[in-house]
Amino acid sequence: MASIFTKIINREIPSFTVAEDDKHYAFLDINPAARGHTLCIPKKEVDYLFDLSAEELSELTQFSQKVAKGLDLALEPIRTGVIVEGMEVPHAHIHLIPIYTPTQNFSLGKKISMDEGEMAELAETISKEIRL
Repeated sequence: MASIFTKIINREIPSFTVAEDDKHYAFLDINPAARGHTLCIPKKEVDYLFDLSAEELSELTQFSQKVAKGLDLALEPIRTGVIVEGMEVPHAHIHLIPIYTPTQNFSLGKKISMDEGEMAELAETISKEIRL
């Protein structure tokens, strides 16, 4: 059975897309830890990040770096942090979380509230800054 992320990639479930290439997809987390919290995933469904081949992991990391640079330009955080936990969805993924203050709670357990209109506008703002 396809993961929820594969369903998002296949447009069976809507998402707030910020970037996409032939092998990767980036979209806003619907339960964000911070404004701009983005997930970067391979289109190939692999449960565990370290089950990707070395080449696939490198490509995902390079894609994530481009997305993070777009987040930095669009949102001007102090920096963009990275979390790779991998327990929520059985599909390899990297969390990119903008950090706006030195004391910001940088955790997947902390969620902020954003409505669909804010998410759509944010995704558009970020996507304009990403250079793939």
